[in-house]
Amino acid sequence: MSGAVKITLRKSMIGRPEKHRKTVRTLGLRKINRSVVLKDTPSVRGMIRQVSHLVEVEEGGNETS
Repeated sequence: MSGAVKITLRKSMIGRPEKHRKTVRTLGLRKINRSVVLKDTPSVRGMIRQVSHLVEVEEGGNETS
């Protein structure tokens, strides 16, 4: 796994379990329809899998950091 992924929060955190809220915040997402670009690592993939019903993922995002 190399490169980057663009992650966008698509659904609200209202009424979601605290574990999901913390995961989304750890990914760097704060508001609906906001995106972040992160390195494509196994730990990031695990977090995405945990909240896959709340986010949208695009392969090959342009990582600038």
